[in-house]
Amino acid sequence: MSAVAALGALLGRLCPMIALVGPTGHVLAAGPTLERVLAPRAPVGARFLELFEVLRPHGVADMAGLAALEGARIRLRLRSGGRHALKGVLCRLPANGALGLPGGVVVNLSFGISVVEAVRDFGLTASDFAATDPTSEMLYLLEAKSAAMAESRRLNRRLDGARKAAQEQALSDPLTGLRNRRACDLALDDLCRAPEPFGLLHVDLDFFKQVNDGCGHAAGDLVLQVVARRMLAQARPDDILARVGGDEFVLLLPGMDDIPALETVARRLIAAIEAPVSDGPARHRVSASIGGVLRPARAEA
Repeated sequence: MSAVAALGALLGRLCPMIALVGPTGHVLAAGPTLERVLAPRAPVGARFLELFEVLRPHGVADMAGLAALEGARIRLRLRSGGRHALKGVLCRLPANGALGLPGGVVVNLSFGISVVEAVRDFGLTASDFAATDPTSEMLYLLEAKSAAMAESRRLNRRLDGARKAAQEQALSDPLTGLRNRRACDLALDDLCRAPEPFGLLHVDLDFFKQVNDGCGHAAGDLVLQVVARRMLAQARPDDILARVGGDEFVLLLPGMDDIPALETVARRLIAAIEAPVSDGPARHRVSASIGGVLRPARAEA
């Protein structure tokens, strides 16, 4: 191994983004991380200023200009990937014939604050940085932060789902799955504030008490569930059906502005409700009394 290669290997272990640049401006040796960043192009043998553009100080175009920056902080950009900027510092490498060193400069590079993007784009890991480089700790903290943020997002989604489920439960009748009185009141309040017309039908089941008292609450519950499904089948997609009492229901009909049409809906509901409800060998019969009202359209205030 030549003296330059040995020196490059030694410095590369301490500073993985190192570059040894000879008097002619060609890279004589490069650290392992720098080689990875520049891949597939091999840095050794290439001209340093063909690999990097010096952004600050401006106007460095040759080896003499590069060597004049000894001790100064420089800012560079990869010519093969213009969005990646690097920081660097260089020092002269004196020529030593006895040791086989031709002279030139040693440039130590880092990504600085853009290391996160570099890690992502070049697939770098903690092993690509010097053991004493705080970048490893920063990457660990960023990974921990990302994990914490991901867990926070998952928790927020669960909490949001639980909140929506609780809201839905608070506005739903647990037996029939219809909206409850509170949900009906909220929907009715919205319709009353809006200028569009709407209709309201109040449905009170007839003979339900006889079923509930004579055949038991299980039979009564079955009748309520079946009646709810039948009424939903008669409603339009935008209509709002709610169970507001033991055997009382309200159907809100947005946009309804015709009394004969409202009466037609009421007759369909009664016909659907009066169909027998099968409960094993038993058949339960109920009917309904329905009252209705229309709120005509009104001018907006």
